[in-house]
Amino acid sequence: MTIETAFEAFNAQDYIKALEHFTVLAHQNNPTALSSLGYMHQNGMGVEKSLEKAYEYYFCASEFEEPAALFNLALMYADGVVVAHDQFKSHELLMRSAVREFPQAQYEAALSLERGLGCIQNFSEAAFWYEEAAKRGHAGAFNNLGVLFKEGHGVIQDYSKAFICFSRAAALNLSESQYNLGLMYDQGLGCDTDHDLALEWCRKAAYNGHEKAKSIIASLQEEGKIVW
Repeated sequence: MTIETAFEAFNAQDYIKALEHFTVLAHQNNPTALSSLGYMHQNGMGVEKSLEKAYEYYFCASEFEEPAALFNLALMYADGVVVAHDQFKSHELLMRSAVREFPQAQYEAALSLERGLGCIQNFSEAAFWYEEAAKRGHAGAFNNLGVLFKEGHGVIQDYSKAFICFSRAAALNLSESQYNLGLMYDQGLGCDTDHDLALEWCRKAAYNGHEKAKSIIASLQEEGKIVW
């Protein structure tokens, strides 16, 4: 029995079989299996949902520095689930996961650093971790890094880099970046001014649920300036 066969069962949605396999491997102190059992108990997959048991499995896996377990524990501390709310502990766990190249943890750690949640606010450190998450394809990290470059927070202001970041996240269908990219085209920041492309990206953002973009499109329609 291997971790691969356990994941094959899990991906096939045979949660009972996956649970059995993960349990056997967990008894052998397999960190990935321990973390996976935590996830299954947290979400009630093949077993009765139990946040308490999820925490126990995540904690055991975290003793082996398993990145997904560290990340999920961080969320529990941030939300005060099972354990008392502790933003400082959450940030510590996020950083432990981030240095082990877990993209979502890198993004959340950057967010904490940007906002000063559980740590001293540090825009340059935030930029570093956004870039690390972006390297691994995280759309939100591309967007937030783009904002830092646009505003010059923690990095030298660079509209061209902001434009590239927004473009990458917009291509990943992130509505916030589609809207931001539209603004860049509208204002000619990091690119040539192009109101047609600005409108096109604003439309895409609106279609994907971006409230401000929807408001702009609705106003333009009411004024008779565009037809959807």
